[in-house]
Amino acid sequence: MESKIARLLNLKYHPVAILWTDDKPEKAMSFKQGKWGCVMWMLASVAKGRIAVFDKDTYGCWGGGVGLGFGNQYLHFPGGLECFYYFLSTGNDNWETGRAIAEKIGSLAGKEFSEDFCHGEGYIKSPELVKRFIDTLPIMEVPKKYVVFKPLTDIELGKEQPQVIVFLVNPDQLSGLVVLANYGRGDNENVIIPFAAGCQQIGILPYREARSERPRAVVGLTDLSARNNLKRQLDRNIFTFSVPWQMFKEMEENVYGSFLEKQTWRSLKEPDKQ
Repeated sequence: MESKIARLLNLKYHPVAILWTDDKPEKAMSFKQGKWGCVMWMLASVAKGRIAVFDKDTYGCWGGGVGLGFGNQYLHFPGGLECFYYFLSTGNDNWETGRAIAEKIGSLAGKEFSEDFCHGEGYIKSPELVKRFIDTLPIMEVPKKYVVFKPLTDIELGKEQPQVIVFLVNPDQLSGLVVLANYGRGDNENVIIPFAAGCQQIGILPYREARSERPRAVVGLTDLSARNNLKRQLDRNIFTFSVPWQMFKEMEENVYGSFLEKQTWRSLKEPDKQ
């Protein structure tokens, strides 16, 4: 499928379609069972033309399993939910059970993870607030076996049904998408930037929006760990803009006659003259 939005935004990267399916695509990238990996690495590869597939055994990391829609995989974090609460906040060396789990893990999970497990990522102030954060996430089980990432240009409408379209955009393109998301709505709060893991900002959060009467777009890649993981794969000024399928179609229909055909946008997308 060709996107009018992608063409007029002059995107560097393919928009990525996220699908749920029981059919595993041929020649798709996937993580090895039980091996750690960042879902956002796969997103970056698909934005460059590949295809990726995930299931309950190959989601990469616990947050990725949650983000893709494979249930509450934080239950399988070393030491369970309690240790995850400390991991995201103040660190597991602050309590006896956490220290015992840290000793068992040792350096098996890698130096960086071991340090974060012990000393905490510091993304939320306290373990209690992490619990509140997890309790508010729209954790769900997708109704199909696989979650697939494909370039939007590879989607065959009528045969495939995307759930979410993810744009990878620079600040100017992000600004344009925010304008377009609000263009035909009659109000001005149709885009959100929730705190979450990068994979959750493209997965379960837009999945939730898709189930609402008036879905909103979700800005992502504000996850510092995800940005760090992607710094060698994507331009450093990239964010994600994830749109539920029905909202994407609405935005596509609103392109013609909008600012995307006007002088201000044409001027903004011109290369800077040195």
